[in-house]
Amino acid sequence: MALWVLHVDLDQFIAAVEVLRRPELRGRPVVVGGDGDPAKRGVVATASYEARAHGVRSGLPMRTALRRCPDAVFLPVDKAAYEAVSATVMAVLGEFDAVVEVMGWDEAFVAVETEDAEEVARRIQRRIRAVTRLDSTVGIGENKLQAKLATGYGKPAGIFRLTHGSWFDVLGGQPTDALWGIGRRTAAKLGALGIGTVRELAGTDPRALAPHFGPTIGPLLVQTARGLSPAPVESTPYVARSHGREVTFQRDISDWDEVRGEVARLARLVAADIAAGQRPAVRVVVKVRYVPFFTRSHGHALGAPTTAEAPIEAAALAALEQFNGRRPVRLLGVRAEFPK
Repeated sequence: MALWVLHVDLDQFIAAVEVLRRPELRGRPVVVGGDGDPAKRGVVATASYEARAHGVRSGLPMRTALRRCPDAVFLPVDKAAYEAVSATVMAVLGEFDAVVEVMGWDEAFVAVETEDAEEVARRIQRRIRAVTRLDSTVGIGENKLQAKLATGYGKPAGIFRLTHGSWFDVLGGQPTDALWGIGRRTAAKLGALGIGTVRELAGTDPRALAPHFGPTIGPLLVQTARGLSPAPVESTPYVARSHGREVTFQRDISDWDEVRGEVARLARLVAADIAAGQRPAVRVVVKVRYVPFFTRSHGHALGAPTTAEAPIEAAALAALEQFNGRRPVRLLGVRAEFPK
């Protein structure tokens, strides 16, 4: 018996839920986002594999998605429906003799002691399919990092195992941003240091990266490239670290007095939300997306943890004052951060 970590990921989850509700859409490109109107501003929440073949992906502006795939079916986001299906899936995972760590609507880690991890993965897939009619992919690893990355090689609806023994055979020649937790900016910074692949990063002296990424992040990057991850699978329920509100404007806002008014309004809504949840905030962050699609954020600490409207609104406006640019705005967001 060995301890294996399985990463269970529901394939094209949101789109798949919509297709279950509308079987006539099966096989067609489906894009879910905003209120479902691609002529309005908004971003793609998810796209079916058929839509992805046209370059449509999560986070893409809806209007761009329409240009890339004009024959797609566009649908509005139905959060309640996705949460209900997700809860059913996570309950299914809870039926197994394993530790389950829920990571979101469509994914979870499962730690299980078994002689045959693939058989457990097949049982999970079959059970999810029987209860929800949804397909899933399962990545298997000796830790969470390996399992998470293995999932990408198993899609769609497959199973893939990644271990210490196969790590460099699979990932050694890949660019560093193939790793979980390394984005394009970090990869570019590593590239400037002459580190372009996972194998090259794994062979780097951790101390050499500390001056460039900090004493914690630098060594962590090397550890990740070596396929090491000490984080255990934990069943402790996920607790959000922040709560926010956003609004995308159908017309650009050039008047910054109007911008201030919108930030104040969002801050009041956020204050009401967290007061209802009885979770005081310690910091307020404001996000501004300028025209055409350039995003910046600034935060302001609160004097004391609070759910009161007045200090949260004041903190949001103080954060807004840190923005130097006064260009037209297409999106605003206000987020309250909770104590760690």
